Amino acid sequence: MKKKLLALMMTVLMTVSLSGCGNDIIVDVVTNDDVEMSGQDITNDTKETQEEKAEVAETNPAGLKTIPIEDVKVGILYIGSAADTSGYTYAHELGIQGMVSNLGMSDDQVIRKEMIDDGDNEAVKKALDECIAEGCNIIFTTSWGYMDETAEYAEEYPDIYFAHGTGYLSNGKNFTNYFGRIYQARYLSGIVAGLKTESNLIGYVSAMGSDNSECTGGIDAFAMGVELVNPNAKVLVAVTNSWFSPDDEQAASDALIRQGCDVLAQHVDTTAPQTSSEKNGTWAIGYNSDMSKETPDATLTSVIWNWSAYYTSYVNSIVNATYDGSNYYGGMSESLVGLTALSSLCEDETQEKVTEMQQKILSGEFGVFDGEILTNDGTTVGESKKTLDDATITGGINWYYHNVEIVDWK
Repeated sequence: MKKKLLALMMTVLMTVSLSGCGNDIIVDVVTNDDVEMSGQDITNDTKETQEEKAEVAETNPAGLKTIPIEDVKVGILYIGSAADTSGYTYAHELGIQGMVSNLGMSDDQVIRKEMIDDGDNEAVKKALDECIAEGCNIIFTTSWGYMDETAEYAEEYPDIYFAHGTGYLSNGKNFTNYFGRIYQARYLSGIVAGLKTESNLIGYVSAMGSDNSECTGGIDAFAMGVELVNPNAKVLVAVTNSWFSPDDEQAASDALIRQGCDVLAQHVDTTAPQTSSEKNGTWAIGYNSDMSKETPDATLTSVIWNWSAYYTSYVNSIVNATYDGSNYYGGMSESLVGLTALSSLCEDETQEKVTEMQQKILSGEFGVFDGEILTNDGTTVGESKKTLDDATITGGINWYYHNVEIVDWK
């Protein structure tokens, strides 16, 4: 199945009109620019294709029923609004739009539940109930805090396909987990920040602290990229303890700049670090989508997701009976994650260094979390000539790299 999914994703990516694709080093697939998707029109199948469809098995390797594309009804839970023009929900919405286009679906085959607080269990359950009542047979839940409710509903409704973004739970049947090696792009963005800083203080606004490996692993990868090009720089981290808190994200960004940070990075949903940086004449690294439209005088580059690659392959596997209940964890090789083209604000040597390290990651020569790693409490993790495995990266990074410092910003 993995080979089929990879082949499909590469086909999908070929159909996307890319912004900034003149840069042959960084593929920018989630931007603020209008993106036209030239998906295959599956309603105009040839006779041969129709015969192939007739041969699709009624059930897939996971034992679930195959769903014809015309009967697919997708539900998706968003922590933000589908109308957002930047950030986390915006990136997922672009992915859903790409899926609809690529698979020849109509928009009325998608039910969106927006502004669902992932800290409100009853709100999450209500949104799931509404999706099911409206006939959804595939449901995506996109925020960490939706995980437990998604697991519960997957057991209650074994004939519905559930997929949860981020997190770690799954059942190998109708409930899978999807995420990616975002730390690869974070490492490259650390290079950008390390070469740009003049104060040698780089801020990072994080939704969660060291108990969350997703956030901590991203911070550490970023800090490693910073150190590669600037061993004198420190990364100051402000934790908001919320996946979506615009006011706190803004306040934390302002506080980091007051402490002397002249470049900000982030693992939060809004453009607060970008707007704070532009307001104060400093620089920033965007996240989830290209944030240069909002803050062209501050954004150096953005760490981005191309969720269309995943959503298209997932739904297609259900339609063509190749779904096997496996979790998904893609990276730069699958073009699931990457950086936008570097802006003219970056230092002259930045592109060359980013290119060099990206190629090492893609070739497998460098895995980011390689060898013995020194933490900020003086201990080490990892082993010489080895790299941390996926399970550790996704659920076991609860330490900070040695150039990271947590700050009290309130």
